[in-house]
Amino acid sequence: MTLETLSPGDADAEGLDEAILDALAADGHRFKVWGGDWCGDCQRQLPAFGAALAAAGVPDDRIEAFPVTKGPNGKEGPGVEEYGIEFIPTVVVEDADGEELARFVEDADVSIAEALARDLADVEATA
Repeated sequence: MTLETLSPGDADAEGLDEAILDALAADGHRFKVWGGDWCGDCQRQLPAFGAALAAAGVPDDRIEAFPVTKGPNGKEGPGVEEYGIEFIPTVVVEDADGEELARFVEDADVSIAEALARDLADVEATA
């Protein structure tokens, strides 16, 4: 099973600030993305995030997509329990050592890329 909604399709990253693209492109950042092609929030948000990752030049080997299904007890799929995934889309950014740096869950007042870039800037400022 794949996560087709992460494909940029017709979405583009035009208008994203260079600082956002730079934050996404930082060396060692790994992106773990949970979503479902059946999910309206994912259909609305993930193509633009996929376009932002592409515009930032994030290589495919640093992006892991985890398709989620609806089960009788909630969300089901790879890593759902391990990462505590309750809502989708969820994007976890980890460093090269696997330490979580930022997390986007379901919705925000800005795009996924902007929310993660903001959180990553906060992490960098306190490092």
